[in-house]
Amino acid sequence: MSTVGAAFRASVPVMFGYVPLGMAFGILFQNLGYAWYYAPLMGLTVYAGAAQFMAVGLLAAQASLFEVALSTFILNSRHMFFGVSLLSRYRARGLKKLYLIFGLTDETYSLITSTHPPAGHDEQNYYLALTALNQGYWVTGCALGALFGASVQLDTSGMDFALTALFMVLMLEQWKKLREPYPFAVALLCGLMALWLFREQMLLVSIGLSISLLLLRTRIGQVAS
Repeated sequence: MSTVGAAFRASVPVMFGYVPLGMAFGILFQNLGYAWYYAPLMGLTVYAGAAQFMAVGLLAAQASLFEVALSTFILNSRHMFFGVSLLSRYRARGLKKLYLIFGLTDETYSLITSTHPPAGHDEQNYYLALTALNQGYWVTGCALGALFGASVQLDTSGMDFALTALFMVLMLEQWKKLREPYPFAVALLCGLMALWLFREQMLLVSIGLSISLLLLRTRIGQVAS
């Protein structure tokens, strides 16, 4: 099997999540009155699902550029937490490495940490193929949704649940690989605690707390050994 073929096979769950979710974004973005091609263009240059959905509301409310930039930074700052763990994996140089960094999403991270390229194939090319395929799914969905939204009026209620379903599938893949309940229990407890105490900053707090506890456990294990 080729590198791209292996990457495609691994990324099929992401495709089934990104295309319909991208279509939902395209339809919502089209309703703002912009030309259809702005939706896929945003998928190419911004490529941040949650931030793009948030941008729809901000643009509808005529928010300033500073408000959009600040909100996007806060929402996507979670990538700084799990992106650090890929520094040893991303050994590509130049434009390849820059694209790997730009194209890192929650779903791509999950695939990179839970799948492997076929024997004899370059690992960096496999990561590039995964990243490019995932962005291709997203941009395709954005374009299809925008084109469809320009001609048909739809009720998009509930379409954003596709992202939640996708996260569940990826979580199950991680469980099948790790078979270690501790990280999942920590994530669940930290998420519930952050939702209760820090509702507006729930995501950042839960990620930071989870990473701190996991690092603490690793440190204690190293000292004990």
